[in-house]
Amino acid sequence: MAKLANALAGDWNNVETMERSEWFPNGGERKGASHCELRTGGTTLLCHGDSDGSAGRLDHLIVIWWDTDAKLYRFFPCFKDRGSGCELRGTAHWEGDTFVNDYIENVKGKQTKMRDSFINITANSHTLIEAIETTDGKMRTLITTKSIRR
Repeated sequence: MAKLANALAGDWNNVETMERSEWFPNGGERKGASHCELRTGGTTLLCHGDSDGSAGRLDHLIVIWWDTDAKLYRFFPCFKDRGSGCELRGTAHWEGDTFVNDYIENVKGKQTKMRDSFINITANSHTLIEAIETTDGKMRTLITTKSIRR
């Protein structure tokens, strides 16, 4: 949890860029702010924030914790945008200096692999890439969120 907090805890200004896709036919963007901190005695990372722009308003809450028995991170996001809600979403792990959350979404009736990757993590910034698996097995970026420490 200390490594995760070192990467993500703090106050952030965020810029989201949506690629053209079935969810964002014209692409889009949002700007906003978020805050992440260790809670419950250092056992969970709690993040919350909001953003708005051409892609519409988004409010979010994300809880990440280390599951000792499973030896992986659990990822629980809540989104208030176009009818989204809360769900336990995938399992997360470190791949070197990248924090990765793999999960499955139902896309047009088909279970589809998704991936959130926190990349380029420095003391003052990080980037979150949300990607979807394509029919050829490659990951295609849907949303890029760049966060700069306030």
